[in-house]
Amino acid sequence: MDIARLLGADGPLTRWLPGFAPRLAQQRMAAAVETILSGGGTLVVEAGTGTGKTYAYLVPALLAGRRVMISTGTRHLQDQLYHRDLPLLRQALQIPVKTALLKGRSNYLCHYRLEATEREGRLATREQVAALQRIRDWATRTRSGDIAEVGDVPEDASIWPRVTSTVDNCLGQECPRLQDCFLARARREAQAADLLVINHHLFCADMAIRETGFAEILPGAEAIIFDEAHQLPEVASYFFGRSLSGRQLLELARDTRVEQLRDAADFGDLRVRAAALEPAVLALREALGLGDRRALWREVATGPALRAAVTMVATALEQLRTALQEAAVRGKGLEHCLQRCEDLAQRLELLSEPAEDEVRVRWFETQGRSFVLSATPLDIAPVFQERMNALPGSWIFTSATLAVEQGFTHFAARLGLLDYTALRLDSPFDFARNALLYHPPELPDPATPQYTGALVEALLPVLEASRGRAFLLFTSHRALQEAARLLAGRLRYPLLVQGERAKAALLAQFRALGNAVLLGTASFWEGVDVRGEALSCVVIDRLPFAAPGDPVVQARIEALRQRGENPFLSYQVPQAVIALKQGAGRLIRDTGDRGVLVLADPRLLSRFYGRLFLDSLPPMPRTRRLDRVRAFFASADAGSGPAS
Repeated sequence: MDIARLLGADGPLTRWLPGFAPRLAQQRMAAAVETILSGGGTLVVEAGTGTGKTYAYLVPALLAGRRVMISTGTRHLQDQLYHRDLPLLRQALQIPVKTALLKGRSNYLCHYRLEATEREGRLATREQVAALQRIRDWATRTRSGDIAEVGDVPEDASIWPRVTSTVDNCLGQECPRLQDCFLARARREAQAADLLVINHHLFCADMAIRETGFAEILPGAEAIIFDEAHQLPEVASYFFGRSLSGRQLLELARDTRVEQLRDAADFGDLRVRAAALEPAVLALREALGLGDRRALWREVATGPALRAAVTMVATALEQLRTALQEAAVRGKGLEHCLQRCEDLAQRLELLSEPAEDEVRVRWFETQGRSFVLSATPLDIAPVFQERMNALPGSWIFTSATLAVEQGFTHFAARLGLLDYTALRLDSPFDFARNALLYHPPELPDPATPQYTGALVEALLPVLEASRGRAFLLFTSHRALQEAARLLAGRLRYPLLVQGERAKAALLAQFRALGNAVLLGTASFWEGVDVRGEALSCVVIDRLPFAAPGDPVVQARIEALRQRGENPFLSYQVPQAVIALKQGAGRLIRDTGDRGVLVLADPRLLSRFYGRLFLDSLPPMPRTRRLDRVRAFFASADAGSGPAS
């Protein structure tokens, strides 16, 4: 079929879909996707905001006549594709393509663990008890078991890990409730689908499992399309590493107690050994130090208190393993606990070694009462390329933010892409008329303690001119909290701060108010779509360089330097450019949107690398004059053209 016609003024989408408008950039992208789907190869395409990239890959994917897998950056986008976009397109195109949605196992209710939690009866709060009852009621009605259906139990509620499974605690084929398993049903539907919608986490988990040679999660596909592909390298790095969390250890202790009560009530020693693991885990958390922290393992590995705590956990695991060996014959749940115990002991031994190697970095993170020990590969390109070679076909990577200096060298290098077709499509939005880039003058160096205070003072007249209606995006929680404190009581407009409410609730409140100022950090830099006048100003406080003290960043910098490369220009700057483009992309989301982008960091104009950032943004007029900002908003509110 003629893709250009289908997406054109006389095509079925114009007739069937409300608000659909033909876009030349969308047609160009769709034609490029169609070419790769039919002939094989690799396509890397940056499609600026407003291009309509979702339909640009979905239409040729539905018409390809091949088995296609689409991977998204988030579960939210996954649901949007499957429940909204695909039904509309299938109806408009009148094609009987069988589609399916598949998420990771922790997104599906587990009947076995729900029953075990009810049987144990040890819930910490009334909220957990009430949530469990709502989940039980929903479990009798749902067909999919997808926990996203339960709107009155938040996704981050503490009850969910008790009634869903992980790769550690899932009994798999030996589960007594396998016939009713929601995950198993979803995987069967995935096997039968012509087009399967997954997410990057699930794809990379499948890659990591296939690497072991033991199993696989996903069915085969002739073509794979990655949306929000800029997220893929970091997700892949996580899944090709190894990790061990305090939560995993405590869940092992809890699950062992539940299975002991179920199948081995006379094995009292087993319950004692399971209970003994818990204080050992708490001792390890205390030995890692107070507060929230991310650091290299070698910085603490030789400390006597930490070594003693690691030994305490290792001993508790060994004693639990011995007890489980005797009891495992009583039931499949106990047998699986034994396997988990042995696996966690191996991970602890691997991750707690003080020595580093050349291919991965060992590090830890503490947050509240929890901790995670990790070993992360420094370079996933060889593994990813090997996986691509094992699955010849069509590979398509797309996002609104992939290019640095108009090229894809940085992104391609991180995934090991060698032979690929490149396509850049600028946003169709008229940034020259509808946007203004403002650099506040005379701000101090961002490294000085006075910076955030000076920034707030510079922003107050901007926020008055915009009449609120602004996002203030920060690169750190510390700066956000300082700005929130300094702005409190000084604005005539509602002040919303990340952390006060759930993200979705804050965004809903922001849209409803129409004149609010919202302060956010990383999670608000991408995947947020506020159209219309409610968002007319976006402020970015600093260039979003990854913290050099982050253990993984630190290790990658060291590795690049040892190879004779300049890590600042080859790694740190490109990553920051992509992040900046994501943040700036919140401003103009529709043809009628107008607004001011405030890039506060004076290094944009004073350092040589500032040009790399500015050249990666859509072309828009720039100013350092506050009166031009005021004139822009005045003309926008009056419905006239941009200020001269």
